[in-house]
Amino acid sequence: MPNKVSLNNDYPEIAKSEELYKRALGLIPSVTQTLAKGPSQYIKGVAPKYLAKGKGSHVWDVDGNEYIDYMMGVGPLSLGYAYPKVDEAIKKQLEDGITFSMMHPLEVEVAELIRDVVPNAEAVRYSKTGADATSAAVRLARAYTGKNKILCCGYHGWHDWYIAVTARNHGIPEAVQAISFTFNYNDLDSVKNSIDDDVAAVILEPVVFQEPTNNFLHKLAGLCEEKGVVLIFDEMWTGFRMALGGAQEYFGITPDLATYSKAVANGMPISILTGKRKIMDLADEDIFFYTTFGGEALSLAATKATIEELRDKNVPKYLSEQGGKLKDGYNSISQKLGMDYTKTTGYNWRSLVTYDQKGGDPLLQKSLVQQEMFKRGILWQGFHNMSFSHSNADVEYTLKVYEEVLPILKKAVEQNNVKQLLRGEPVQPVFRKVDNFNMKPVRK
Repeated sequence: MPNKVSLNNDYPEIAKSEELYKRALGLIPSVTQTLAKGPSQYIKGVAPKYLAKGKGSHVWDVDGNEYIDYMMGVGPLSLGYAYPKVDEAIKKQLEDGITFSMMHPLEVEVAELIRDVVPNAEAVRYSKTGADATSAAVRLARAYTGKNKILCCGYHGWHDWYIAVTARNHGIPEAVQAISFTFNYNDLDSVKNSIDDDVAAVILEPVVFQEPTNNFLHKLAGLCEEKGVVLIFDEMWTGFRMALGGAQEYFGITPDLATYSKAVANGMPISILTGKRKIMDLADEDIFFYTTFGGEALSLAATKATIEELRDKNVPKYLSEQGGKLKDGYNSISQKLGMDYTKTTGYNWRSLVTYDQKGGDPLLQKSLVQQEMFKRGILWQGFHNMSFSHSNADVEYTLKVYEEVLPILKKAVEQNNVKQLLRGEPVQPVFRKVDNFNMKPVRK
C-alpha cells in the first residue's frame, strides 16, 4: 500500500518513479527541466522522482505515496496546490481563451494591481521566467547608463551575463565573461573595490538566508546612487512573501529596477519587471524586450487572483508565523539534544536547515535526515518554503517527525556510521555552492 503521512511508514515504494527515470535517461539531458527538482537533490533509492498530484500543502508521487511538501514547486506555490480561488480564475479565463492576437485587458488590470503593491513599480512588464526578467533589467541598465559591466550577488538565472560568473560557463563568449563579476553579500567594500567607470548595474537577491548587517542594503543603495549605477533587486524569492511589496517594502528601499516571479501566480508561469519610469521608458523603443507569451491570459488571471488573496488574507504574516514555529521548533529540539552541528537559519517564511563539519560530512547528515523524513511522509530538501496551505496540523506533525529523526542523526554521528545508514546515494551539492562567487574585475 502507498504510504500516508504517518510516523509508522516503511520506506516508500517508488517503482513507477524509477521506471519513468529509466525512460528519461538518454532522452532528457540531466533528466530534469529544473535543477532543484532533479534527482541529484534527493537521496536515491528512497526519494521519489516524479510527483503526480498536489492539494493544499500535500503532494502524491506517481506510486501514490503522500507527503507534506516543504519545497512547494521550488517557490511558486505561495498559496498551495490547487488553491480554489486561483484555479477558479484560471478556469474562468480558459473559457474565453489563453493567448490572443491583440492585447488583453488583464495586462492593464494586473499592472495597476502591481503598481499599487510594489514601491518602485512606476512601470511594469511581463515575461515567463525569472531569467527573462533579470536579463531585461540588465539590458535596461546598460542602455540607461551607457556602461557594460555587471556586478551580481546571488542566483539570477541561466542567461549568459550571469552564468558567465559560474563554473558552468562553457558556451559563453569570453567577451561576455569579461564584463560579468560578483561581490560578497554584507561586504560593502567588495562592491566599492569592484565599481569602476564601466559598471552599469549592481543586481542582487536582497536576502537569501543571511540577514543584512550593518545597514548593508541601505548603504549599497546609497553607493549605487553616488556612482551612477543602476540598483536591481532580484525579488524572485522575497517578492510577495517577505512582505506584499517584497524586500522593497520590508527594508524601505526603492531600487531602480526589480524582478519577480515564483510566488506571484501560485504556480502559473509569469515573471515581472518593475522599475522607475525614467529607466523603464527605454523599453518603448531603445531596447527590445518582447515575447509571444508575455501577455498570456491564464497566467495573468492567476496573478490577479493570487495577489488579491495574498493582500486580503495577509498571507506574508501567516507565512512568517507558521515558518517561525518550524524554525524555532527545530532549533529547540537540536539544542535539547546537544546537536550544535545542526540548526535552522534564515527568515521564517523560508528557512534553511544547516549542518556543519562538527557532525561529519554535511551532505551525508542532510541525506540521512532527508531519508527519514521521506519515510515519515515529508518531502524535504532542507528548506521550509512556507505556503498559506501549511496548516497547524502540518507544522505540529513535522515537529514530531523532527523529534524522531534528529535522535537518529545524533546516534549515527556519535557512532560515526551516518554513511552506512543511507539506503542509497547521498544528495549532491546545490548549484549555488559550486560556482565562483568571488570574481572581481581588475580595476583600471
